Amino acid sequence: MKSFKKLALTAMMTGVLAVTAACGAQGTEGNKEQEQAGEEVKQLQGEIKIDGSSTVFPIMEAVVEEYGMIQPNVKVPVGSSGTGGGFEAFIAGETELSNASRPIKDEEKAALEEKGIDYTEVKLAYDGLSVVVNKDNDWVESLTIEDLQKIWIEDGTTKKWSDINPNWPAEEIKLYSPGTDSGTFDYFDEVILDGKPIVEKATLSEDDNTLVQGVQGDKNAIGYFGYAYYAENKDTLKIVPIDGGNGPVEPTNETIESGEYAPLSRPLFTYVKNSAIKEQEEVYDFMKFLLENAAVLSEDVGYVQLPEEEYTKQLETLETLK
Repeated sequence: MKSFKKLALTAMMTGVLAVTAACGAQGTEGNKEQEQAGEEVKQLQGEIKIDGSSTVFPIMEAVVEEYGMIQPNVKVPVGSSGTGGGFEAFIAGETELSNASRPIKDEEKAALEEKGIDYTEVKLAYDGLSVVVNKDNDWVESLTIEDLQKIWIEDGTTKKWSDINPNWPAEEIKLYSPGTDSGTFDYFDEVILDGKPIVEKATLSEDDNTLVQGVQGDKNAIGYFGYAYYAENKDTLKIVPIDGGNGPVEPTNETIESGEYAPLSRPLFTYVKNSAIKEQEEVYDFMKFLLENAAVLSEDVGYVQLPEEEYTKQLETLETLK
């Protein structure tokens, strides 16, 4: 998947990485600056394996890129198999961190308890699950929760736009949804589908870029995914304001943070194994870096930062786990 960093940040990274290559064992430019300020940066080694939500992926990818400038000898591969797939790997002991776009389920908690795995939930940012249509769609200006249910819930019929509004084209709606392993699917299922089956003809994928391209390529398409994927592609997609009962609201940083964009605003998480924090110095160091930089980097990739006190409180919790 492509990086969601801003162009300026990408340019900065390129320059710093070039310096890193030239400096070799002497460390990164960031390390040099800290050394000049009288601070020594202890160089760590190891591997921190992360998997899970494709929605959280852009945040974690950005954090890993920045962390690599400070600790180039710590390898941090990040997968995006979906929230459910991430928890499966977490339970199996294959990862230290598990990214999630929904809270952990009771059955996942029970499985971790059975394996004797203690963990801590870390909130990273807010997301506004974004409903989008093709840029050439000139009929949909907003949708209600009832409209979304008519579009997305399987009822044995071929869904047409004219079924939602008789003034709209009598053309079949092409649907693009995150896969069933996705926490985004789980959230949409909870607040929109209400546990009912999704349209059988819908194209499901754990790769949000596949969904973006599907909607971009079909005038009659509709899809949904995390806000960052809309923000990255806003020039080629049309956002749909959602009426949750108080009039249509478009997802923006302001409406997501305030909760006005309801019911599709939600927090994003990562889960970390407590034993990894205690036993692997690089995991503690990475988590500290993550919480110190999640606010800025979440905004960089298109999500909404938490209030500062939430990050501070979680940093305090991290210290107790160490």
